[in-house]
Amino acid sequence: MNKKVFYDKLLKLTLPATIQSLMLALVAVADALMLGSVEQDAMAAVTLATQIQFIQNVILVSVTSAASVLGAQYFGKGDHQALVRIFHICLKLCALISAAFFLSCQFAPHLLMRLFTDEQVLIDIGVKYLKISAFSYLLTGISQSYLTIMKVSGHQKYTAAVSSSAVVVNILLNAVLIYGWFGFPEMGVEGAALATAVTRVLELGACVLLSYRKGYVRVDLKRFFERTRVLFADYCKVMMPLLGAGMLWGIGFTSYTSFMGHMGRDAAAANSVTAVVRDLICCMTDGMAVGGGILVGNELGAGKLDTAKDYGRKLVKIAFAIGLGSTALMLLVTPLTELFVKLTPQASATLHGLMLVMSVYMIGRAVNTIMINGIFAAGGDTLYDMYSLAVCMWCIAVPLAALGTFVFHWQAVVVYACTCLDEVGKIPWTLLHFKKYKWVRDMTR
Repeated sequence: MNKKVFYDKLLKLTLPATIQSLMLALVAVADALMLGSVEQDAMAAVTLATQIQFIQNVILVSVTSAASVLGAQYFGKGDHQALVRIFHICLKLCALISAAFFLSCQFAPHLLMRLFTDEQVLIDIGVKYLKISAFSYLLTGISQSYLTIMKVSGHQKYTAAVSSSAVVVNILLNAVLIYGWFGFPEMGVEGAALATAVTRVLELGACVLLSYRKGYVRVDLKRFFERTRVLFADYCKVMMPLLGAGMLWGIGFTSYTSFMGHMGRDAAAANSVTAVVRDLICCMTDGMAVGGGILVGNELGAGKLDTAKDYGRKLVKIAFAIGLGSTALMLLVTPLTELFVKLTPQASATLHGLMLVMSVYMIGRAVNTIMINGIFAAGGDTLYDMYSLAVCMWCIAVPLAALGTFVFHWQAVVVYACTCLDEVGKIPWTLLHFKKYKWVRDMTR
């Protein structure tokens, strides 16, 4: 009976989160396929340009994850007023972050692109994309605040519905504006950026409208300017380690893309395709981390610590199963990737090597994401992630990849393998930390 209850709850939480993750990944797939069918450089340049949004998302995820951790526990406890206050804290922080990235993309796009490549062709294309897509970055943080609080307050299916609808609209607009269908001008990368911006406006509008339904959390101007020192202190206590870990991981992961961008246009293009396939296959992992984290957090907030511990042990087994399945799937789809994009012979050969390396990486990605971002974060145990990234990524993977790129001039596949060392190397540490059960905590007041 305990297993049945667990899997019923997990499915209800994980399925909407997985669908949402999948639909978001499909936007990147659509961009890659449509732009890749037009020109290899356009696809590579947009992949490099979207690293700016990737960094923004890393910061936003740190903020919204803190809202998810505390929100899940207070929802499990049944404290709706605390949930409303958590939403407003999250909303204010995310709005400030979004504004900062919007201004950066508007006034310093060339500088941002030079961080990722020295190929002038790619820089020029990327700048066009950033100038328009910056408007979508302005709205992302606000809509993510709404979607996060909807997830933890029992409205997961509606978050999946909003995200899925937004993706369908984005893909359709991509096709219309990139290729110039229905009498619209053929806009290429600028069309892809405009499609994303329009979609974000519609997504935010849907979130605001939903929030006025009964039982939902919505903006309250009195709450917006309210000072909640104790709760804000709790929020920061959870958020700061997440932010530290997020920045270590985000900047490190972005540097990997930069290394590939500095190895030439063929390596950058192959990396673009690999990243799209990786994000698609990781959707189940990301959905399980979100759903599993909320499930464990609800039990912790309700004071059922032994049940939460038991759920955590079950999630570890599921993590390994998903990791092995992801590896098999990566190997299976490798021969099919070249059927959908135009690549040079050199880029094609590089792509096969990167996909093989990625298949091994998938095991570490699944285990670490579900345990660290799901189980550990549910109980506010967020410092471990920062420490593990500091050692595995910044003391091993990043230095090796940097040396291979700029000093020893290794082949792209070897440098890429160095960038994947951190996830695989963390597995034993993560399992040992799990057994300490520091994450079994009720953080509600």
